[in-house]
Amino acid sequence: MADSDGLVVVDKPGGWTSHDVVARIRRLAGTRRVGHAGTLDPMATGVLVVGVGKATKLLGHLALTEKEYDATIRLGATTVTDDAEGEVTATADASGVTDDAVADGVAALTGPIQQVPSAVSAVKIDGVRSYHRVRSGENVELPARDVVVRRFDVLVTRRDGGFVDLDVSVTCSSGTYIRALARDLGASLGVGGHLTALRRTAVGPYRLDRARTLEALAEDFAVLPLAEAAAAAFPRLDVDAGTAGKVAHGMPLPATGRGPGPVAVFGPDGTLLSLVEDRGSRAKHLAVFV
Repeated sequence: MADSDGLVVVDKPGGWTSHDVVARIRRLAGTRRVGHAGTLDPMATGVLVVGVGKATKLLGHLALTEKEYDATIRLGATTVTDDAEGEVTATADASGVTDDAVADGVAALTGPIQQVPSAVSAVKIDGVRSYHRVRSGENVELPARDVVVRRFDVLVTRRDGGFVDLDVSVTCSSGTYIRALARDLGASLGVGGHLTALRRTAVGPYRLDRARTLEALAEDFAVLPLAEAAAAAFPRLDVDAGTAGKVAHGMPLPATGRGPGPVAVFGPDGTLLSLVEDRGSRAKHLAVFV
C-alpha cells in the first residue's frame, strides 16, 4: 500500500501495548513512518491517535491536549502497579467508607493538583523508562508534577464485601495518570485503591465515535487526511499564495495573535503548510509540511 499522510484514530483493544498498535498500523499502511500520541497501558482500551507519514509531525503537539477517560477504581486494595495487573501489596476493609467521604476525596483530587506518577509509568529517568527500571529491580521514586483534573465524577458506586468499586469519568490535562488518582484516592481514605478498568474516550477533539478497531482497519484502511486532522485540533490561519511560498521556504511569519499554543497554517488551496506558535512579534514554525 502506498504511504498516506494522516491520522488513524484507533480503538485500542485490551492486552495490546501502544507499540503493538503502531506495529500493526505500519503493516497496514505499508510504511515504517508511524507513531502515536499519548501511551495507553496494555490493560487500557480506547482512543489511541496514530500518525502516518507526515502526520507524525503532529503527534508531539496532539499529545499535549486534554484527555477524557472512563475508569473503575477499587477501594480496599493496593497494588504495586496501582492497577489490576500488579501484585496486591496491602488490603483493608473499605466497607465503612461513606459516599460523603468518597465525594470529599474526589473533590480534593479535582482542579490543579500535584501528582506523583506511578513508578511503573512511561516517565523517563536519564533516558530510561521508569517501568524498565522498576522491572530491573530498582527502587524508583518519581517527583510530583503539576496536572489539572478538570472533571472527576463518580457515576456508580458498588459495594462488594470489604471492597468499594467506583465507576468514574475523568477529564484531565496531559500527563495525568488515572492510576495515580485511584492510588491517591484510596490512600486519602485510608484503605488503599487501584484501577481495575480504564477506557480513554477522547484525546483532544478525537473521540471514540471516530475511532476504529484494528479489525475494521484491516478490512478497510484509511487515514484522516492531514489537513482535516490539523483543522480539528488547532486554531486555523489561512494565508495567500505569496505567504504560502514563504512558509515553504521556512521564512517566519508575523505573529498570528491567536494566543498560546500551535496554530495550523493553510494555503489558498486548503493544503496544510505548517504549525506555528507566536514568539513575540513573529510566528515560529514548529513543523513544516510542504
